[in-house]
Amino acid sequence: MSLDRIINAMAGTFILLSLGLGAEASPIFHSVNWLWFTAFVGANLFQASFTGFCPAAIIFKKLGAKPGVAFE
Repeated sequence: MSLDRIINAMAGTFILLSLGLGAEASPIFHSVNWLWFTAFVGANLFQASFTGFCPAAIIFKKLGAKPGVAFE
């Protein structure tokens, strides 16, 4: 799996999980404060699209993920 796909999968998982934990209609609701985490992930994705800086990419590269094209 390429680095781009790993980042997309991780971000999507974090967003869906935090929405589930933060939305009152969800069966796994915990607290509306989880929506702040959703906002953080979204803001990080937004800034990474402009700056190219992604902390998760740095970590995954050090763990051995290979860079590649996300949708070949």
